[in-house]
Amino acid sequence: MIPHSDKKINKLKPGLYVVSTPIGNLRDISLRCLDILRDTDTILCEDTRVAQKILNKYDIKAKLISNHKFNEKRNLPKILEILKKNKSVSIISDAGTPSISDPGNLIVLECIKNSIDIFPIPGPSAVTSAVSVSGFSEKYYFYGFFPEKQKNIKNDLENLSKIDSSIVFFISPNKINKIIVHLKKYFAGRKILICREMTKVYEEYTRCDIDELENYESTLKGEITIVVSGKKKTENRSNNLEESDKKKIRSMINKNSVKDIVNMFHKEKNISKKKIYDFCIKAKK
Repeated sequence: MIPHSDKKINKLKPGLYVVSTPIGNLRDISLRCLDILRDTDTILCEDTRVAQKILNKYDIKAKLISNHKFNEKRNLPKILEILKKNKSVSIISDAGTPSISDPGNLIVLECIKNSIDIFPIPGPSAVTSAVSVSGFSEKYYFYGFFPEKQKNIKNDLENLSKIDSSIVFFISPNKINKIIVHLKKYFAGRKILICREMTKVYEEYTRCDIDELENYESTLKGEITIVVSGKKKTENRSNNLEESDKKKIRSMINKNSVKDIVNMFHKEKNISKKKIYDFCIKAKK
């Protein structure tokens, strides 16, 4: 894919700009992100104090509106009024991408309902950063933060334990010890990567088997992202094709190559390729 020109567009199109900001290191911000924030009419932010740190660093003057989970619904009419006047509005979170475990989804939905243009301005992501250094499957499921109620946590983890792909969680430091016991119960036999303070001065990465996890003696500080490895393939105890497998192969044999059938059943059932191949040859006769 050939990237577009890096030439700056002076006049922003009216609409909502969903802008990703650094997850820790302020130097990770993109040039395009800075251009958008400089030229936008209004910036929605979770915490004006956090937003000012990055805006001051890059000498950006802008009108800020505090927009967090406790007031974002109340803010909707005011923001929509601005957007309907053909103005540009950017939304940023304290770190990372808005509407991904952060405020933003409500205004995005309202823009869709009102046919207002929405533009993603990509950038740093705790999710992809953690997955990229995990060494686990590139196929992953993003869960986000855990709910407050223990019953909901248990129900969610029980369902997630059936997923084959890696799973990414966000967790606050004061809750990690309460979660470890559940991780050990529902993800026994898997590996885990615990990322703390990614991209910051004291960033830390802990890798181990989940069964070896121990509670932290002191309260951790900073943002934490957890990646749990995918579910291990279970061995096929009989290592034989079941009748349902044989029936399926017979229905496929004249439409698919033997090689494709062998590879598919070997991957799904973990049965030896020779046994699958022998049955395919028998079924073709």
